[in-house]
Amino acid sequence: MYYKNYYQSPIGKIFLIAEDNFLIDLYFEAQKYFPQEIFDQIEKKNLEIFDVTKKWLDIYFNGYEPDFLPPLKMIGTYFQIEVWKLLLKIPYGKITTYGELSKVIADQRNLQRFSAQAIGDAVGKNKISIIIPCHRVIGSDGSLTGYAGGIDKKSRLLNLEKCLID
Repeated sequence: MYYKNYYQSPIGKIFLIAEDNFLIDLYFEAQKYFPQEIFDQIEKKNLEIFDVTKKWLDIYFNGYEPDFLPPLKMIGTYFQIEVWKLLLKIPYGKITTYGELSKVIADQRNLQRFSAQAIGDAVGKNKISIIIPCHRVIGSDGSLTGYAGGIDKKSRLLNLEKCLID
């Protein structure tokens, strides 16, 4: 069974979706790929997973690195989940590039190289943004590209973590 809840962050309203006691979606309002039709049909409910997620978000938006993860359930293709797990390894306050992630995947698969565009597509379809930190991935030229929540939000998240200075 799916349930929804909300979190009002300093940079916009965030929608949360849970299945059982696992967070499966965390989207900014009007974000690209937001499952609006499904979301409208889901019952709003207070669950422990939402309390834990909101606590994580409170810590994060107060400028600190949370020392725990809410229980997550990643729903996607095998490749997407592989990339999202890499995103979880990017330390708080650090950035990486799509190209660097493609090198990691290439090494894991014993390949000479791997498509940075394929990495970008998987990163862009991350369903649990912020917690799975897709905002920490930038273009090889240092540009803030490809954030489904909007480049303005990506910039604010990176500034909150003191990754980049505008």
